[in-house]
Amino acid sequence: MTENEKSVSQNDSAQELETFLPKDNSSVNGVTNNGYGSFGILITEKYKIKGSDFEAANYEFDPFKARDLEHPVSNMDTLTHLLKASLGTGILSMPAAFKASGLVMGVFSTILVSVICTHCSYILVVCAHELYRRAGKTQMSFAEVAEEACRRGPKWAQPFALTAKHLVLIGIFVTYFFTCSCYSVIIAMNINYVLDYYLGYNVNIRIVIALLLIPLILLAYVPNLKYLAPFSMVANICMGIGLAITFYYLVADIPPISDRPLVGNVTTLPISVAITMFAIEAIGVVMPLENHMASPQSFTGLCGVLNQGMSFVTLIYILLGFFGYLCYGDATLGSITYNLPRKAVPAQAVNILIAIAVFCTFGLQFYVCLDIAWSSIKDKCTKHPKVSQYVMRTMMVLICVAMAIAVPTIIPFVGLIGAFCFSIVGLAVPVAIEVITFWDKGFGPYNWKIVKNVIVILVAILAFIFGSMSAVEDIVNLYRKKENN
Repeated sequence: MTENEKSVSQNDSAQELETFLPKDNSSVNGVTNNGYGSFGILITEKYKIKGSDFEAANYEFDPFKARDLEHPVSNMDTLTHLLKASLGTGILSMPAAFKASGLVMGVFSTILVSVICTHCSYILVVCAHELYRRAGKTQMSFAEVAEEACRRGPKWAQPFALTAKHLVLIGIFVTYFFTCSCYSVIIAMNINYVLDYYLGYNVNIRIVIALLLIPLILLAYVPNLKYLAPFSMVANICMGIGLAITFYYLVADIPPISDRPLVGNVTTLPISVAITMFAIEAIGVVMPLENHMASPQSFTGLCGVLNQGMSFVTLIYILLGFFGYLCYGDATLGSITYNLPRKAVPAQAVNILIAIAVFCTFGLQFYVCLDIAWSSIKDKCTKHPKVSQYVMRTMMVLICVAMAIAVPTIIPFVGLIGAFCFSIVGLAVPVAIEVITFWDKGFGPYNWKIVKNVIVILVAILAFIFGSMSAVEDIVNLYRKKENN
């Protein structure tokens, strides 16, 4: 190769490296290299390049400092979103979960499920951070993490890159879109619970759902997670007050613990696990939250945002489940709010507060669907991206609400979909990503990570089987009631 060819080759390589180097003058990774590099290029406080070793330069790439966000989200706002995503309406079913497992076994099963779900979210983010450095990227969605893991993993995994991406995209979109449709029904049910009492007759739930259309569209217009933070805060406050009132009724007249079984029937324990998992699972919002953080490295770690949020959520789930079942025993209903005295004003306030909390949560859950949908069509909407985005948001809310109006009994069907999607996408896929991402680095002493991942897969299979059985049973009971009426 001539000297001119060498020079051209080196300059091309340098230009390729510049595509992912930050363009500011900040110090990155604590590495400072003032002066001229080996290619005669002035380098000021950027990455240290050793000769022509561009792999070393790529390894030193810091995706966190290179991340450029228009609306960065603080750790506190991220924690607020995480709490709201996990403290959904599923928490109201926790007494039913304890009913299926018993008081003591319910505590242990809730902790176990929380640890497994949190661990799957944790390893997803850890794998994403590893893949950021390998790929020279600063952000990736859940689906892109799955794709990149296969693409940069062992040879046997590489052909499955696009399949993994599409599996995650479809699973998350379907689950969260149907969940949002379910939310509109839950909001209407809680409003009707109070309206029916004061009006003296049953208001058609379809009318109430239809009236929610415009407010939900306006909520879907909120452009990004930073501006959704106040809604999550309002939702957390409403849910907190509603739970506080509920706890008051639960502890006002506590029966002795001896009145309730400490360990339930073994055959119903998997149902308890399934209820808890679907209530606490929030894998779909993990990567969107991490992608918008000003300091994404704070998401993980022993005292990171994820562990802080999930520890608090687990404690609340245990307390409500324990005292809810202790108070009402075998009379415990699917949602604990329906056990509260209907004529009492504070109990009625709980249902209104829950309705407001679910309404505000709709924006965060729907953002996951919007992010996936917009990513798939934005390349075709380059002329008028803003208009196209708002048209897309409007149409998606219209379809979501129309489904709820057409089938206001959608909740059991969403449970069936969730049993499949959350068990596969929420548990099985993250451990598969971990295995592929760190294939070359091994699985620890005595391959303990493999053993751990096998346990997670077994829990996923049980959640799928018994979650599906529970959902099918709810659907059958629903139509039996209709026939009897």
